[in-house]
Amino acid sequence: MKARPLHGWDLSPREAIALQTRLRDRVERADRIGAVRRVAGVDVGFEAEGRITRAAVAVLDYPGLALVEQSVARVPTRFPYVPGLLSFREAPAVLAAFEKLRMAPDLILYDGQGIAHPRRFGIASHVGVLLDCPSIGVAKTRLVGEHRMPANRRGAWAPLREAPETIGAVLRTRAGVKPLYVSIGHRVSLRTAIRWTLACAPRYRLPETTRQAHRLASGR
Repeated sequence: MKARPLHGWDLSPREAIALQTRLRDRVERADRIGAVRRVAGVDVGFEAEGRITRAAVAVLDYPGLALVEQSVARVPTRFPYVPGLLSFREAPAVLAAFEKLRMAPDLILYDGQGIAHPRRFGIASHVGVLLDCPSIGVAKTRLVGEHRMPANRRGAWAPLREAPETIGAVLRTRAGVKPLYVSIGHRVSLRTAIRWTLACAPRYRLPETTRQAHRLASGR
């Protein structure tokens, strides 16, 4: 599964911000998603005191959510940690892991932001656009925007807004636990992103895609 060569990675933070602003118009906010038989999750960590970025991709079948393929890639870390520019630090390793897969997923659920981002181009959108694959940002914490808390039941959600637009949903995947921050990554609508997040999180707060990718990355 190869990425489209839309840009290089040897960028300064200022150049990276300009690139996000330029590429955000490539994000498709309407549904362009076919039959979903495989869903993927990603986990990223660092080794050698941050000098190596390690990305793990777990591919699950749907609707069974059983692990069917996995991939790990390690590449040198070439970009500093800058809030809002996570993809420039992590995506090279993520794309290397996707390139090693034999079976391409039909949908990616990313542990990070999609358009719920200061420039509407978080890592879920960036990776989705480069792979031209439907993707969803499913983050554990809020980066930007304001919201009320959703009702305390599975499936309840509230809009995440940054005036004047709705940039995501604050979604309760289980009663009694903190909600998740769901946003469009690429080629999905917000309603579809909510539906797929719930479908991939039948038992726990986090989607099985995220849980399996983390298990793979941590060796558990």
